[in-house]
Amino acid sequence: MSTGFDIATPARILFGAGTVAQVPELASALGSRPLLVTGAAPARAAAVAAALARAGLVLAGTPLAVAGEPTVALVRDAAAAARTAGCDLVIACGGGSALDAGKAIAALLGNGGDPLDYLEVVGRGRPLERPGLPFIAVPTTAGTGSEVTRNAVLASPEHQVKASLRSPLMLARAAVVDPDLLAGLPPAVIASSGLDALSQLIEPFVSLRANPFTDALAREGIRRSARSLRQAYQQAQHPPAEVGAGVAGAGLREDLALASLFGGLCLANAGLGAVHGFAAPIGGTWPAPHGATCAALLPHAMRVNLRALETRAPQHPARARFAELAALLTDRPDASADQGIAWLDALAAALQIPGLRRYGVTAADVPALVAKAKVASSMKANPLPLTDDELTEIAERSL
Repeated sequence: MSTGFDIATPARILFGAGTVAQVPELASALGSRPLLVTGAAPARAAAVAAALARAGLVLAGTPLAVAGEPTVALVRDAAAAARTAGCDLVIACGGGSALDAGKAIAALLGNGGDPLDYLEVVGRGRPLERPGLPFIAVPTTAGTGSEVTRNAVLASPEHQVKASLRSPLMLARAAVVDPDLLAGLPPAVIASSGLDALSQLIEPFVSLRANPFTDALAREGIRRSARSLRQAYQQAQHPPAEVGAGVAGAGLREDLALASLFGGLCLANAGLGAVHGFAAPIGGTWPAPHGATCAALLPHAMRVNLRALETRAPQHPARARFAELAALLTDRPDASADQGIAWLDALAAALQIPGLRRYGVTAADVPALVAKAKVASSMKANPLPLTDDELTEIAERSL
C-alpha cells in the first residue's frame, strides 16, 4: 500500500438519472460521423441512436452489435469498416464488451496498424503513440467499470487467452453513467455484473498498489454494493408492484452504478489480483462471460489470499484490510475477516452463481489454467505471490 499515486480518469464523468440525454451535445462537440457500438441487445441503445439522429449526427455505417466478448478479429474488421465510412468519433452504449470494443476501435482509428501490434501478452505490445478518435462511453450494465478504464480486453481464440490494449491515450473523452439505463436487466446479469463490480472494489482495496484515492472510492463502493446488490437481484426476480417501488428501485440502481463506476476507477489506478488473473485465461479459452467468471472466483480467491497472509506474511498491511473489508460488507464494525469471507459465500449462493463447470472447465484443465493465471498481468498486484498449490485450490473450489 502506498500514499503516493498517479490518477488517470476520463476527461469528464457525468453521473445521474437522465444524463444519457446529454450524449448528443457531447458528441456534436467531438465529431459528426460517429460509429455506434452496442451490446448484444441493440435495443438498449435505440434511444441514444434516435437522439443522435435528431441532433443531426449521421452514423458512420451500421451500428456494430457486440454479441459476446470482443475478439481481435472483430476489432480489426470493425476499425477497417469505420475508417472506410469516414468515422470521426466512437460512441459505445452497452455492457463491458461493447465499451471495450469501442475503446479499442477508437484507438486503432487514431493509430493505425493491427490490434496485435499493441496487444499485451500475445501481441507485440507496442505503445500507442497518438490519441485514438474521441470516444464516449455509456454503460448499460453495472459491472466492468470499463467506461473509466484505460484498457480494452480482447479475446484471442487462437491463443486461448484474453489480453489488453492498454494506454492512458485510450481514456474516454466522456463517461456518461445513467442509472436509469439499468432498468429491466435480467437477474442473472445483475448478479454476475454486480459481483464483478464488487471484485473490482475488493481486489484494489487489498492490492499492493492500493492508495488513499482508490481506498476512498473502494470503501464507498463496497458499502453501496453490499447494501443493494442482493436486494436488486431479488427485485429483478420478483418485480414489486406496490406504490413507491420505483423510487426504491432507482436507489438500488444508483448504488450499483456507483459501485461499478468506482470499481473501474479503482482497478485502473490500483490494480487487481487473483480473481482477474484467472478470469483472463478462462475467458480466452471457454465461453464464460467475464462477470460470471469473476463471480465464481471471488469468495475462493479471497479465502486463499487471507490464509496466505495469515500463514506467510502476518505483518503484511493487507491482512488488516481483510478485517476492514468484513466490516464494510457486513455493516458490523466487530466482524472478523473470516466472517467477511463467509458473507461473500452467502451472497454468491443467494445470487445463484454457477461454478466454472457450467462453462466447460473441468478438474483436468486446472494445471494448465494455473500456469496461465500465474503470469497474467492482473496477478502482479495481488497482496502477495500465491503458490501453485494455492492457485490450484482457488481454481478447484471455483468449479
